[in-house]
Formats: sequence, structure tokens, C-alpha cells
Amino acid sequence: MSLLPFSRRTVALVAVLGTLLVLFVWVALRSGPLAPVPVTVAEVESRAIAPALFGIGTVEARYTYRIGPTVPGRVLRVDVEVGDRVAAGQVLGEMDPVDLDQRLAAQDAAIRRAEAEVRVAEAQVREAAAHRAFAEAQERRYEQLATELVVSREVTEARRQDSRMAVAGSAAATARLEATRQELTRARAERDGLKRQRSQLRLVAPVAGLVVARGVDPGTTVVAGQAVVEVIEPGSLWINARVEQLLASGLRAGLPARIVLRSRSAQEQTGTVLRLEPVADAVTEETLVKVVFDSLPEPPPSVGELAEVTVALPPLPATPVVPNASIQRVGEKAGVFVVEGGDLRFAAVKLGATDLDGRVQVLEGLEAGARVVVHSRRAIDAGTRIKVVDRLPGVAP
Repeated sequence: MSLLPFSRRTVALVAVLGTLLVLFVWVALRSGPLAPVPVTVAEVESRAIAPALFGIGTVEARYTYRIGPTVPGRVLRVDVEVGDRVAAGQVLGEMDPVDLDQRLAAQDAAIRRAEAEVRVAEAQVREAAAHRAFAEAQERRYEQLATELVVSREVTEARRQDSRMAVAGSAAATARLEATRQELTRARAERDGLKRQRSQLRLVAPVAGLVVARGVDPGTTVVAGQAVVEVIEPGSLWINARVEQLLASGLRAGLPARIVLRSRSAQEQTGTVLRLEPVADAVTEETLVKVVFDSLPEPPPSVGELAEVTVALPPLPATPVVPNASIQRVGEKAGVFVVEGGDLRFAAVKLGATDLDGRVQVLEGLEAGARVVVHSRRAIDAGTRIKVVDRLPGVAP
């Protein structure tokens, strides 16, 4: 009689435990670690893609003119401010001439003196030439008289000596004239040098442009070659952009580009790739690209402003494409998880180009029409049980 209550309690306990076990297994299979992993899938489609490169760059001036003195000196005045537009040949400022004006005046006086000396020397040459002509005529006359025995040989020899002295005097006068002319040439050359030096004290704009920097103020002493004012040509603005080297295949000059300036994010400018720099950045592994505006925006952007550049590459032939988010790595291989029935299979693939919409070419390993996993709630492998859903919470569709 005592065994019956025990048996009833045992049966009830076993029933309760069995129910709890079944409930635990059911919960584990539905929402626990053994539950199917929710995933979103996409069908592989064959289509042509138009790849594009995205890069960040800065606005720079193709031509920058750093205007300063060619000799050390003190800045006398600066006539422009940053932001001023200047014309070609406009005087932007001037260096202190110190004693250049006085040296020019002294050199002008030296030139006038040298010109007077040239005139004196020319008169002396004419006088020496006349004296020589007279002496030579006297020499010939007395030689004729000597042959007729009218005058003595001593008198004839004296006239011959006078003629020789006249020739030497004429040569000396000619030499003095050449020396004074050379002195005049030297004085004029020195004056021209001083005038060029004086003109170089004026800071002149070589082109029509925009003042972007004013390095010093009046009264500051600067060295030769130091920039006092910097001028750029607004029409020469371009973007110095950097793009990923791994994605730069097909990039070349002449391709169209879209430019978004940081200060005008709502506006998109069109541009063109002007050239690829022959030297890349070995540290960041980026290729440097110069992109020019098709039409410069007004007002022109600031030099140094950040800009986003998107370069459209030539369209590629149709191939199977998958979303970039579906690419996984298993070991050293890149591939996708293919859904076949309710099972998963990892397919290693050879990838090609990518467009800005996130589509990636599959060159080998996958055919159009297959379904691949795009997003999953947690990491998956080939043995993971899955449940296909339309979207996952927190993941953009």
C-alpha cells in the first residue's frame, strides 16, 4: 500500500521534467543558440557595371606666383590686401630704395661728364688729324726742295721728324677718344644696372589674379627671394585628389569626374581628370590625381578646401554581380555563401571591379541565378541552419 503514492509522485515528477525538457529543446531550437540564423539573400544577376573611383582631395592653384625682392632690403609699402584682384603689371608694393636714387643721379652726372670728355677727345682727334696732314704736306714739300738743293738736308729731316710726331699725336688722340668712349659705355651700363635694380624694387603682378597671401608688412626687412605677396590665377584651380591604388585600374586622363566641395555639399560640379601623377604615395598606397573643373564655380573655392571626387571609369561587360556585403573570407579565400535548398555552401570566387552602388563583379566561381547570403544576424559557416527573412533589424534594406 505504501508503494502506490510513491509511484504517483514519481510519474508526476517525470512528466513535469519531460515537459520542461521538451519546452527547453523547443526554445533552444527556435530562439536559442541552436535556432536557425536569420539571413537576407540576394539573387546573383548578370549585368554590366560602370565602376567609379572615390577620392578625397584639396583645392590647389596650378600656378602660384610668390612675389618678392631680388636683393635684401626693407619693405617700404604694400598696396594690396588678401582677397584683392589685381591686373597684370599692377604695382603691388615697393621696397625701400635706400640710396639708389642718389646713386642714379651721381651716375647720370658721370655719364654727362664722360660725354663731354668724348666730345673733347673727338676735337683733339680732329686737331691731331689736321696737324698730321699739315706735317705730312710739309715733309713732302721739303723733300722736293731738298732734291732741288734749295734747302739743306737738316731742315728736311726736321720736317720729317715733325711729320712722325704728328702721326704719333694723331694715334694718341684716337686712343684717348676710344678710352673716353669705353668709359662712357661703362657709365651707361652701370646706370642701366642701377635702373634695373631700382625697377626691381617695385613688386609687380606678373598676371591677372587673386592675392591669397601677404607675408610681411611695411618696415619689415626681408631677404632676397622671400615672398611679400602671393598671387594665384583663379582659373588655374584644380583638385589634388587621392584614390586607392588597388581600385585605380582603368584610371586615365580625360575621364569625367564629379566634384563636391565641402563648403557646397548640396552642389555638384563637373570636372575632368587632367593627369595622373607619376609618383604615388608609398605610405598610404594611394594614387595622386589632378582633376580640373569644367567650369569654375563662382565665387571660386578657397585654396586648401576639401573636396570629394568621383571619377567614372569606362563601363565593363556584363558578368555575374553580387552585393559587396555578401563577400566573406574563409581562411585565405574570398567567396560567398550560396543557399541551396535549406543548406549553405561556401563558394570561393574570383572578384573583379566594384561600382559605387556596392555591386562586385564575379569573374569565376558563381553563375547568375544563384542565391547568396547578404546579411546574417551572426557569423555563419557551411553547417549553419538558416532562416531567410526579408530584412534584419538595424540593417539597411
